[in-house]
Amino acid sequence: MAARWRGTRALLLDVSGVLYDSGGEGGGVPIAGSAEAVRKIKASGLKLRFCTNETQATREKFVKKLQGFGFDISVDEVTAPAPAACRVLRERSLRPHLLVHDDVMPEFAEIDKTNPNCVVIGDAADNFTYANLNEAFRVLIGLENPVLISLGRGRYYKETDGLKLDVGAYMKALEYACDVQAEIVGKPAKMFFESALAELGVEPHQAVMVGDDIVNDVGGAQQCGMRAVQVRTGKYRPSDEKHPQVKPDAYVDNLAEAVELILRQL
Repeated sequence: MAARWRGTRALLLDVSGVLYDSGGEGGGVPIAGSAEAVRKIKASGLKLRFCTNETQATREKFVKKLQGFGFDISVDEVTAPAPAACRVLRERSLRPHLLVHDDVMPEFAEIDKTNPNCVVIGDAADNFTYANLNEAFRVLIGLENPVLISLGRGRYYKETDGLKLDVGAYMKALEYACDVQAEIVGKPAKMFFESALAELGVEPHQAVMVGDDIVNDVGGAQQCGMRAVQVRTGKYRPSDEKHPQVKPDAYVDNLAEAVELILRQL
């Protein structure tokens, strides 16, 4: 077991369900020991990247909330789907119809949205109405070469009052209705993890991902050549430990335990 963590130079952390549980009047609550665990990582000299599929807020607003919870985090340490999607849109001269949360709209402020030739879907929360989904459907079905870009494909996530449907459920509805396959720019897309690794300047075998999502965090990281740890917080469910395809390199109760496990073997 000890050899498993040798050569680790960087940690990639999921945020929701690992650092904190979102929801409630205060925007969420930190998970016990997680803020101190982040401080220990930084003190250890390991490189650190926060990898989130958060698409209900700009990175600036998201980071400000986490700082209010006591986390040592800055915007330039966060890899998130919306900026990645904007790069794709610019590179391919795509003009999106946006089905996203109101609070993430500023990320797309400089993107041309006239006469849309694609649809971008994120965790739109209350904006996932029939009318809004149908409008996105009409844009896609009317295109000769429909392009659907999704800011993740999560099935559900956890807030303080319980589990909530995530963007993947709505993405699948549009895929089915329009006979199109979505392009994923968030986790578990290989491009997403490769971008985070490039920003850290490390190779996949030198990094460990810590997440609460057995498929998108753990499975996505392992497919990219990384090691991955599953925490038993956030959306974790006991059935995850019997997943037929994805087997984490370790299970731990929380981020604090994951950090102790890795640091004591360095």
